Amino acid sequence: MAMTKTILRALAGEAQSTPPIWMMRQAGRYLPEYRATREKAGDFLSLCYNPELAAEVTLQPIRRYGFDGAILFADILLLPQALGADLWFVKGEGPRLSTVTTEADFEKLKPVHAIDEILSPVYETVSILSRELPSETTLIGFAGAPWTVATYMIAGQGTPDQGPAHALKDENRPLFEQLLGKITEGTIEYLSKQIEAGAEVVKIFDSWAGSLSGEDFDRYATEPARIITEALKRRHPGVPVIAFPRQAGDKYVGFHAATGADCVAVDDSVEPEWVAEHVQPSGCVQGNLKSSHMVTGGEDLVRETRRIVEALKGGPHIFNLGHGITPDADPDNVQRMIDAVRGG
Repeated sequence: MAMTKTILRALAGEAQSTPPIWMMRQAGRYLPEYRATREKAGDFLSLCYNPELAAEVTLQPIRRYGFDGAILFADILLLPQALGADLWFVKGEGPRLSTVTTEADFEKLKPVHAIDEILSPVYETVSILSRELPSETTLIGFAGAPWTVATYMIAGQGTPDQGPAHALKDENRPLFEQLLGKITEGTIEYLSKQIEAGAEVVKIFDSWAGSLSGEDFDRYATEPARIITEALKRRHPGVPVIAFPRQAGDKYVGFHAATGADCVAVDDSVEPEWVAEHVQPSGCVQGNLKSSHMVTGGEDLVRETRRIVEALKGGPHIFNLGHGITPDADPDNVQRMIDAVRGG
């Protein structure tokens, strides 16, 4: 039954005449039904930790659009919270965390085996979804990549250039690498538990990979992705891994082989024709329509969608955006994109 699912077929290396489709942040603020459920939950973190409501918002875009994949509703910062960081959200500004910038801060973090106590509601959400999703829909689990998660833990919030993390890396590399190692171990445990609960695929989001370059990219983006992927494949043979080193540029080339990932997701800063020539020969690719088309719509949306499908039709491809859909997107444009992918 599993290999009749179009996303799993793409991840196994099959080129399909119509690529499967899902969308990053597909359960989110652009949908009125999501906003209503979040209000019912009270706040964002309460929604993440309420299995019934988190499952509900994961299911909403599947009911509305019939995507081929459903991604667990959660947040990449739940792992640092489970490791002992304080986490809260400031309205209109985003997440805030207690920082890890000294050895004393690091020593206050919990051991990796302790994370499951905090994250058990997330695993329950996955279990609910594995029961309630349509039989043709692939269930995708996820976590943030160690570098990206570390940038938030070091700075205490998102930053334009990830400067605080780069500074710690340069000024106290042993501490930086200790933190990265702990996050890597925690990510393996977190994703493994999602798989045990029913996730059929997992994705590693390295949203800030593009701020690393040269050897730093290899050591802090590629290598952690390899370690996580290898560990998951030892524990869960046959479960595919999608890696997303956003804005990796030329570093997308060879990322399949360097990490063992079954699929490399690409952002919208690279052209699909380039991806077809340089990345797709190594395995499945995912992407990469600009999310702004979900706001502007029109013929440009249809034309660009069809261009990407055409460019990547020669190999395994999962259609997606190049980054997450934004709250100001028009839900009708999502349907237009899906129709364009599926030949409507």
